[in-house]
Amino acid sequence: MLSFLPSFFLMPISFSLFCLNLALCGSFVFLGGVCKLLLPFSAFHRALVHPMNFFYRLWALNNYLLIIIFNRVSWTIKGDAALNKKAWYLLIANHQSWLDIFILSHFARTRIPAPKYFLKNSLKKVPFVGMACWALDMPFMKRYSKSYIKKHPHLIGKDIATTKQSCEKFKHQPTTIINFVEGTRFTKEKHLRQKNNFKHLLTPKPSGIAFTVQAMGEQFDKVLLVSLIYPQNPGHIMKDTLQGKLKEVIIDIEQINRNELLQGDYNNDVNYKRNFHRWLTQLWHLSDIKINKYLTR
Repeated sequence: MLSFLPSFFLMPISFSLFCLNLALCGSFVFLGGVCKLLLPFSAFHRALVHPMNFFYRLWALNNYLLIIIFNRVSWTIKGDAALNKKAWYLLIANHQSWLDIFILSHFARTRIPAPKYFLKNSLKKVPFVGMACWALDMPFMKRYSKSYIKKHPHLIGKDIATTKQSCEKFKHQPTTIINFVEGTRFTKEKHLRQKNNFKHLLTPKPSGIAFTVQAMGEQFDKVLLVSLIYPQNPGHIMKDTLQGKLKEVIIDIEQINRNELLQGDYNNDVNYKRNFHRWLTQLWHLSDIKINKYLTR
């Protein structure tokens, strides 16, 4: 709508409005977290779920509106039939830009339960951010390094047990857990350093998603393999968005029925670990093929 304006004019305005949206919706979420802290009653916490998710979805809606106001962008969403807000999903996606979070939040807003990210336990101590994430029921995980476990063997399995306990609430609350399995944003430099067999993706890191599966695997109805593609914006995608230069967004979803690999002991079962690696690599090759088709059409 406003993409005809010069980029040097658009960028500070769009950036300010995205920040304002975060500050506004984030303030309500933060206040909800304060109330949750002051009134530690499970019934009250359950009552807060809907208003907290409302402000999360409002943030996602406002981001979408800002994107289409400042950019003349076409949207393609494929494979989203039969998705359900009352189901449990494990969503794995490629990661190219900070914009991915905005795009996935918009996609989830009307189709699936509000997305959650597994967060490091240390984030609880970050001012405002930790409180907001806790208010939104983001699951926190406390993982121990191998060297630390060697010195404290009594902690073996403690990280999984603690995370499972924090996920108990999700047994009665439809949930989407999002995992960017590459572990970092894609860049050509990182891709060249890895020398992997994927054309458009970094090597998937199975440990993070395996941890998620060990904590919640029995609850997931389906795995959603999401491929995010920005065919006409090969450079800095978020910067292009702020400058009104975003042209096309493609969200391709492959719905995969749950299987035995959503339950298992990744750390101690060698066969399970091998099969899990193979399964994730196959999914990643499928995503890579899809992305290549969109980019070479």
